[in-house]
Amino acid sequence: MRLRALLETEALGLRLLGGEEELDRTVRGVMTTDLRDPSRYLSGGELVLTGLAWRKNSADSEPFVRILASAGVAGLAAGEAELGDIPDDLVSACRRNRLPLFAVNEDVAFATITEYVVRQVSGERAGDLAAVVDRHRRLMTSGPAGGGPDVVLDLLTTDLDLRAWVLSPTGRQIAGAGEPLTPGVCAALASEHLAAVRTGRRGPHRISIQGITYSLFPIKGQARGAAPAVRDVRESVLSDWLLAVEADAGDWPAERLDLLQGVTQLIAVERDRRDAARTVRRRLAQEVLELVQTGAPPAEIAARLRVAAPVLLPGLGTAPHWQVVVARVDWDGGDIPGGPVAQSLLEEILVDPGVSGPEPSDRIAVAHSGDEAIALVPLPALAGEGEAETAALHADALLATVREPLAAGLADDGRLTLGVSAAVHSAEGLRGALEEARHARRVAAARPGRVCAAGHHELASHVLLLPFVPDDVRRAFTARLLDPLRDYDRRHRAELIPTLEAFLDCDGSWTRCATRLHLHVNTLRYRVGRIEQLTARDLSRLEDKLDFFLALRMS
Repeated sequence: MRLRALLETEALGLRLLGGEEELDRTVRGVMTTDLRDPSRYLSGGELVLTGLAWRKNSADSEPFVRILASAGVAGLAAGEAELGDIPDDLVSACRRNRLPLFAVNEDVAFATITEYVVRQVSGERAGDLAAVVDRHRRLMTSGPAGGGPDVVLDLLTTDLDLRAWVLSPTGRQIAGAGEPLTPGVCAALASEHLAAVRTGRRGPHRISIQGITYSLFPIKGQARGAAPAVRDVRESVLSDWLLAVEADAGDWPAERLDLLQGVTQLIAVERDRRDAARTVRRRLAQEVLELVQTGAPPAEIAARLRVAAPVLLPGLGTAPHWQVVVARVDWDGGDIPGGPVAQSLLEEILVDPGVSGPEPSDRIAVAHSGDEAIALVPLPALAGEGEAETAALHADALLATVREPLAAGLADDGRLTLGVSAAVHSAEGLRGALEEARHARRVAAARPGRVCAAGHHELASHVLLLPFVPDDVRRAFTARLLDPLRDYDRRHRAELIPTLEAFLDCDGSWTRCATRLHLHVNTLRYRVGRIEQLTARDLSRLEDKLDFFLALRMS
């Protein structure tokens, strides 16, 4: 807006005292100050409001005005409430420095002028940005990509002074304007967004973290957003991106909210491009999976893997090792297909750690079959088997940073379970790796919690058997062995259960167990004797030790 427009606005009651030839200057903001030197807070283009408290005598006017002129401010508006008429020395200083000067009637609050200027400037910026966004959208939807999400986020920063970031549902930063957010903040923002979406709260959702308020806007792909009234939110909540803006959108006008909605639609185009780019890798994974599940000859599977390797690992000259990761998403009621949701989640979870952007990894090939998703993960061929194991994926590490957001998105009616195979060196081992990953996923499914994972190393022990024991058998078995001890502990605070756990963990060593529990050996012997008396078991017998061990693991 121009200074002339302020002078022509009767509600502001401004009187021009000098600088009529400069009234076409552009006003980019407003600042109120009574500092003698406010230069550190000026960036140029401001209308400066002052109550003249900085002026002690006539000699103060020239230095103050010179500072404002050097900073490139648009004009100065001085209030008459403090001194009455504006001093002549200030008028003269403004004329010498070609700085427009206005008098503010004592009946007009600075807040009124500030609100008017901010509203006008923001509206003009939003209008300019809306035109740019619309032009950018037309380019992106009718031709090649327009630079990705970073381009439109830069527009938000330069035109509306808004810092914003695009996040995945797991909290990975895909794009951003300004300094990257910390992983903890990203996870908290994603968790709040997913929780709000699941509870049906209207957006934009707001959250305050470390004294900073963020507003969260969903980014829905075109296909997902086509008919929101007929789709269950669970079908997309764990795959849609979100836009986090460092601002409180609670009091934004409808025009600005509409603008941000346009921005999310623009970023959604990039999201759909990303999904389309993964089509080839998904098809390769589907073809290999069908060959493995139908028992195709290893030579045929190996040939397909040789085709897949250059696509998944471009530039790799040697055949990779492979791992299989199986994931399943289950919803209460069973009426929502879990396969596509699990596929999107696996593609996100398997992104290379520390790599950001909308296309951070080419190592992802995920197919889905029924309610489960299956990923083929290539690993670079290494010299020795021990090194391959070091480079392989580990179940707990995959979920370490994404567990909190995913649990919020699954809410009280969904579960994600994940199983990871060992690395295999050839097509012959791929079928076994698939079965191994599926077994590991079933082990994870037997555990409590909304987000659980298990790896191949857990299949070499009794843990493999536990998921297949019927629930009623498990409950009866643990109750028969442990309920007498729990009842005794409740009545006498004897800590028999902790003592039993420590005794088994120490392999029945009296000395080591007594040391761990900070007990005298005789006290430990008394407690173990009480356990044997209450349960009619003998802890010197291997069979009884094993029964107690399994009961504790299943409880």
